[in-house]
Amino acid sequence: MTNGNTPSFDAEENAIQAEIEAERLAEDSEENWDNNTDSRMAPTEAEAAADALQDASAQITALTEEVEVLKDRLLREMAEMENLRRRTAKEKVDANKYAITSFAKDMVSVGDNLDRALQSLPADIRANAADEIKNLFDGVELTNKDMLNIFDRHGIKQVNPVNEKFDPNFHQAMFEVPNPEVVAGTVLEVVQIGYAIGDRVLRPALVGIAKGGPKTAAPTHATAPEAGLGNSVDTNA
Repeated sequence: MTNGNTPSFDAEENAIQAEIEAERLAEDSEENWDNNTDSRMAPTEAEAAADALQDASAQITALTEEVEVLKDRLLREMAEMENLRRRTAKEKVDANKYAITSFAKDMVSVGDNLDRALQSLPADIRANAADEIKNLFDGVELTNKDMLNIFDRHGIKQVNPVNEKFDPNFHQAMFEVPNPEVVAGTVLEVVQIGYAIGDRVLRPALVGIAKGGPKTAAPTHATAPEAGLGNSVDTNA
């Protein structure tokens, strides 16, 4: 009996051992597969991460460039707005300053007539004239002074540049006077007084200028330039 049961027991034991070995091999195979899969997947994930990082860097670069472009555009537009504001403010000031230009040009001829009236009566005749004539002359003189004061309040100045350097912006040369002792280009005579409003000429002064003299004035020991050489307009007004 004993010998008859031994083969059956051995077969069963062998079957169990075979099953255990099969499970072990299956586990080893699964583990090896997982390891191989991990080893194959790792480079792919690294490449994907590198690509994502490269894409993000490219996007950051593009956004940075766009920000710089927008910043530059904003600064330009702000500068243009500031220039526009200054230009508009200047135009407003100029509009107020020069609004009466046409009227002032017409009034200049009135001033000329008043000057002619005052010059028509010499001082000696006036001193011996009747009271009515004196009163009339005084009235014309006061009217002329009032008109000049009104001109001054509105920025209108006379251009009377005797002994000053010729300025083509405000003077019109009518003739030249040979004079070797005076700097060439000096205004020696004013034929007709000019007028200006602000830094714009209303009417140029008609003048005679010196020629034949030195190009520059001889140096002097004066500490300050001589004042009161004329009543020309201040072009910086």
